[in-house]
Amino acid sequence: MLKNISFEAVDLHDGFWKDKYDVNRKVSIGNVYHRFEETGRFDALRFNWKEKQQKIHKFYDSDVAKWIEAVSYLITKDKDGYVEEQKIIDDIVESMEKNQLPNGYLNSYFIQVEPENIFTLRDSHELYTMGHMIEAAIAYHEATGKRRLLDVMERCMECVENAFIIEKTAKFVTDRHEEIELALIKLYDHTGNKKYLDMCMHFLDMRGQGLEDAFGTRYNDLYSQSHIPVREQFDAVGHCVRAMYLYIGMNEAAQRSKDEKLRIACERLFDDVVKKRMYVTGGLGAAKQGECFTIPYDLPNIDAYSESCAAIGLALFAHSMQKNELDSKYADIVERVMYNNMLSAVSTDGKAFFYVNPLEIHLRSVGLDTAVNDEFKRWFPRRQRLEVFNVSCCPPNVNRIIAKIGGFFFSELDDSLIVNQFGALALDNGKIKLDMKTEYPADGKIRLVGKENTYKTLLIRRPWWCREYELKGAQVIGERNGYVEVAVGESFELELDLKMQPYFVKTHPMVRYDTGRIALCYGPSVYCMEGVDNAYELNAVSISVDADIKCERAEDCVELVVKGYVDDEFDGLYCFADKPKTEATLRFRPYRMFANRGETDMLIWTRMA
Repeated sequence: MLKNISFEAVDLHDGFWKDKYDVNRKVSIGNVYHRFEETGRFDALRFNWKEKQQKIHKFYDSDVAKWIEAVSYLITKDKDGYVEEQKIIDDIVESMEKNQLPNGYLNSYFIQVEPENIFTLRDSHELYTMGHMIEAAIAYHEATGKRRLLDVMERCMECVENAFIIEKTAKFVTDRHEEIELALIKLYDHTGNKKYLDMCMHFLDMRGQGLEDAFGTRYNDLYSQSHIPVREQFDAVGHCVRAMYLYIGMNEAAQRSKDEKLRIACERLFDDVVKKRMYVTGGLGAAKQGECFTIPYDLPNIDAYSESCAAIGLALFAHSMQKNELDSKYADIVERVMYNNMLSAVSTDGKAFFYVNPLEIHLRSVGLDTAVNDEFKRWFPRRQRLEVFNVSCCPPNVNRIIAKIGGFFFSELDDSLIVNQFGALALDNGKIKLDMKTEYPADGKIRLVGKENTYKTLLIRRPWWCREYELKGAQVIGERNGYVEVAVGESFELELDLKMQPYFVKTHPMVRYDTGRIALCYGPSVYCMEGVDNAYELNAVSISVDADIKCERAEDCVELVVKGYVDDEFDGLYCFADKPKTEATLRFRPYRMFANRGETDMLIWTRMA
C-alpha cells in the first residue's frame, strides 16, 4: 500500500500555492472567525445561550471544529505563531470541559436547548459534529501538544460507545450525516486504541441493514446512503457530502481491516462518481433539492448544486484511494478539484465563499434566489460570494484544506518517491531533500533538484491532459499506470516539460446540457468566459475545435484569447440555420476566478462552430 506524505514535510515557496496559503492564513482564517463570532457559533460552545436569544443551530459545533482544525495545521507549520487563536481555542476547550455532561456527552445545542432529545433524532448531526471535533482535537494535539480537547472527545466517545454499542440507549443506529466513521479511524491512528477502529466498523456495518428507522421516524434511505449495506453499494446516491465522507471512512477502514469487500465497494463507487456524476470542474451534485446526486450524466450548469464541501470531499476520497494502488487517476481527480471547484469556492481576496458553485451565470434569467428567504438561498444559483451564510460548513472546510495543501503532493511506495502534484515547494521527509521549482499551473515546466536522496526511483505523474512531455537529466525507465518512472541517485537534477497547451474537451453524449458544446482548458485549469471581458450574449458565441488560441500572461493568471464567432442579431425568435456569423475575439479566464469582478454572465460550455 502507498503512503501519502504529510504536509508537515512540505514547505511552500513563492508561487501559486504559497499565494493561496498566505491569503488563507492572513485573511480567510481571521475573517471566518469574526463572522462566526457575529453569528454566535463560538458563543454556542461557550455555553452562554439563554432562551429568547438567537437559536443555536445543531451543527454549529462542526463549524467551529473545522476552524480549530485549520488553525492547528497553521500552527504545525509555525510553532511560534497564532498566539491569539490558541487563546481563543483554549478558552473554548475550557468551556467544553466544564459543560460536558457526566456521561461524556458533548453537543452545545442539545445540552442547552433540547437535553430531552439527546440521541433521539437521527437527522440532528450529533455524531457528525462530534466527528469534526475529533479531527480538530487530533490536529490541535499534534500541533501544540495540548491534549485537553482530545481528552474531552475521548470521554465523549465513551458516551457514544455506551449509547450505540453497549447499552444501545440511542434511538437510532447511525447518524444520517456521515463523518464519525472517518474521524474514528483518525482517532484510532492517533491513539493506537483499537476500540475506535471497532466503533468505526460497527457504524459501517449497521448502515443499510434496515434498522435505522426501527425506533419510529421514517427517512429517505437513499439520501443518507442507508438503502443497502455499504459493501453492496455501487451507485453513488443521495446527499453528496454525506456520500463522500462515508466513502472516505469505508476506504480508510478497509485499509486497516483488510476488508476486501469494503475496498471493492469503494473502487466501484469512485468509478461511478468520476465517470458518470462529476462536473468538469470536479464539482459534485446535480440537484439543489436534497443537495444530491441524481441519475447518471445529469449535470446541469446554471442550476448546478456543486457544493464546495462536496468537491473537497471528492478530493479527500481520491487522496484516500490513492493509497490503495499506483494509479494516476486518483491524483488526476485531486488535481481537477484543487485547481477548479475548490478554489472557485473562495474569492481571490479570501473573504467570501460560495456554497453552490454554478457552471453558468445568466443575469437576464429570472433568478430564483430573489424569491426565497435567506434560509434556503445557499441552494440557488448565486452570482456573488458571501462572507457567511446560515449553513457555513464550506468556509472553514476551505480553510482547513488549504492549510494542509502540502499533503496532496507526494506519496511513497517501497523505494520510490511518488510526485502526485506540482508546485513551487521543498520536501524534506528524512529520506530526501527535494526542491521543486515551477510556475504551475501557468506553465508546465518543472525543475526537480534532489539531495541526500535514499529513494531509488521517482514516479512522476503524467497528468491525463498531457499528450506529450520531455524529461531531461535522468534515465526514464518507463511508465507505470500514468506515472513516469525515473532512476535517480543520491543527488539529481531533472527538468520536466509537460508541454502545456490549451485544449478543448467535450462531454459524454448523454450529458444533454452540453451536447454540441466544448470547454476550453489549459493544463489542470478549466476556463470560462465572463461578460465583463466579452461584450456578447455568451450563448450566441461559438468556437471551432481548431480555433486559433493565444496565451496571454495577465497579472493574476494566464488568459486565453480565442478566435471565434458570434451570431448576428436575430430579427425574431427563429431564423435560417445557415445565417452568417460574425468573427469575434473572445477572452477566457480560469473558472476558479469567476465572479470576482462584479456581477456578470459566465459560461464554461461554449457552442461548437
